[in-house]
Amino acid sequence: MRKYIWKRIFFSVLSLLAVTWIVMLLVFSLTDRSAIFQTDDVWNKRSNNDRVLYEYTQYQRYGYLEFVNFTAFSKAKWAGVYGDSFDSSKEYTDDRNVIQKVGDDYLKNQTVQEFIQYYESRGYTIVRLDPIRYSTGAKQLKPGGTGYLLATKEKLIIVRLWDYIKGFFTFETKRDVDDPELTDRYIRFEKDPYSGLFAIVGSGTTHKYLLYFDGKFPFIHQNWIHMNLGVSFTRYRGQEISSVITDSQGDLKTTRQQYPNQIGTDQWADTAIDFHTLTYNTGELTENEKQLFPDKYTNATYRRDGLSMIGTSFVIGIIATIFQYAFGLPLGILMARKKDTWIDKVGMWYIIFFMSVPSLAYIFIFAAIGTSLFGLPYKFANASVKILAYILPTVSLSIPAIGGLMKWMRRYMIDQMNSDYVKFARAEGLSEREIYSTHISKNAMIPIIHGIPGNILGCLVGAIITESVYSVPGVGGLLTKAIAGHDNGVIVACTVFYTTLSLISLILGDVLMAKFDPRISFDSKGGR
Repeated sequence: MRKYIWKRIFFSVLSLLAVTWIVMLLVFSLTDRSAIFQTDDVWNKRSNNDRVLYEYTQYQRYGYLEFVNFTAFSKAKWAGVYGDSFDSSKEYTDDRNVIQKVGDDYLKNQTVQEFIQYYESRGYTIVRLDPIRYSTGAKQLKPGGTGYLLATKEKLIIVRLWDYIKGFFTFETKRDVDDPELTDRYIRFEKDPYSGLFAIVGSGTTHKYLLYFDGKFPFIHQNWIHMNLGVSFTRYRGQEISSVITDSQGDLKTTRQQYPNQIGTDQWADTAIDFHTLTYNTGELTENEKQLFPDKYTNATYRRDGLSMIGTSFVIGIIATIFQYAFGLPLGILMARKKDTWIDKVGMWYIIFFMSVPSLAYIFIFAAIGTSLFGLPYKFANASVKILAYILPTVSLSIPAIGGLMKWMRRYMIDQMNSDYVKFARAEGLSEREIYSTHISKNAMIPIIHGIPGNILGCLVGAIITESVYSVPGVGGLLTKAIAGHDNGVIVACTVFYTTLSLISLILGDVLMAKFDPRISFDSKGGR
């Protein structure tokens, strides 16, 4: 079994890499890259060469290419000679002015020649943006008409994939903080004043608390290892995607707490700061910060009273899944045992109804019934009692899924009822109850068991249509919104996330099948 699992994991990783590479190819190579500026207000305000330079800047930020501005090259060169006063030197002024001349005179400049030679030897393409003036011979430049000399290099898909893989997991070390004044660097166990338990804390690490406990599920938390799914550039403007889906939402949750320097005193403050998320402040501390904190770990996130995007989707999905199995399996068994009776016919009507009616239609039916008859909130944000907001989305997900499970359970039960071993069991004198409970139900459950891990992990993905209708702040619409907004980072991240969950669910499904079906074995000898 161990050999089989490792083999499945190996091929799953290969599949994940292949899918990620294909999506990167589609997003970065086969889709018009200029589409990222459709909703970019900064791009709309730029003109002429300034707009082109901004485009190159964004293309580099998105991972399409790498580019270097000649001005930055010149600054680095003369700063090494003159130090901070380089911008007043004649050489730097000449470099800056030569780029603003029309024609090829700039090629005679020594620094320009060094720039071109250096970057062309490394596979870059030199791009010249001539200054744009109001008329030939005029000195005044048009708005955004400044001339530029650039070196650009397209990023290969395989390089982009490798960069994504090698930076997927990062680990905080005591050398993370770039501050020469910080001399006391360590990672050690300390007693956590906020939980009363022990925690692993660091100095020189990005976060102060690397591993800690608290009363919030799953009770043990860490800031030591980071999974870098990527960065959102359009919709969430530079935020880490892992933070977007895992950070709590809602209003600030203020509690009575003590700042680090107040611990052990009778001073308390009403604040929403989560002191377990403290990160190093590389800037100058204010007087207030110096009074409240013993070191430069002063930046932190705030507690909020809502679940994260992924938490919201999972709660709705897992409740719907529990209802699906709690009602779908018994009803499917009952339909099989009462085959061709009115119970079976009513159940078949239920199944056919939800198979034939579009999902959007019955979601609106549930919404109309729930709001008019039971006074349930239609939109998630409008719920005065938060728990009520979960009812309609959960019902909309579970009731149709119950029908699907009823259909398959009924089919598998009927298949087993006509098997030879059932006839032998009856011939042995076993009662119908014993036959159904001991043999038929158990064997009919085997195909159902394989899909259980997928249903549970699928809750993390969310439901696109249901969450859109009820305005649920979950992850269901994350991918579709990213595609509409050309948010390439989110598209790749969702692909990796969804594919990983699918592969894990398949492996777990196989393991469950082997545990419950004696005919299946992962051993090299025997089984199948």
